[in-house]
Amino acid sequence: MKQSSTIVFLVLFSVFVTLFISCISAQPSNIAATMTINSFEKGGSGGDPSECDGKYHSNETPIVALSSQWYDHGKRCFKYINIYYKDKSTQAMVVDECDSSKGCANDIVDASKAVWKALAVPGSEWGETKVTWSDA
Repeated sequence: MKQSSTIVFLVLFSVFVTLFISCISAQPSNIAATMTINSFEKGGSGGDPSECDGKYHSNETPIVALSSQWYDHGKRCFKYINIYYKDKSTQAMVVDECDSSKGCANDIVDASKAVWKALAVPGSEWGETKVTWSDA
């Protein structure tokens, strides 16, 4: 009886550890955010060059800056995220931080014009709209 109890315990313990590890490593999905529009070009509204590479980028490239908590000290640099708006979705590469210590809200996906176009956001909503996003 003692041996079967030990086996059951080990099996249950293994299942628990597997579930725990998968929860820790799970990528966030469908995170609610406010998408704002940004110019990543020299002289644009983004101001300084992008944090990830110290360069300016074309507004015709699908790129984003994420709020500091999501930017995570550059851990998402050059990684893609999926952005969802109503029945549309697109991918964009993270190139910059929307610095929360400098007034950026904690729920911002600051996107280039290319992202807004890809999502077919109506012109009346350009500037700020609600979206969700996930790691690609």
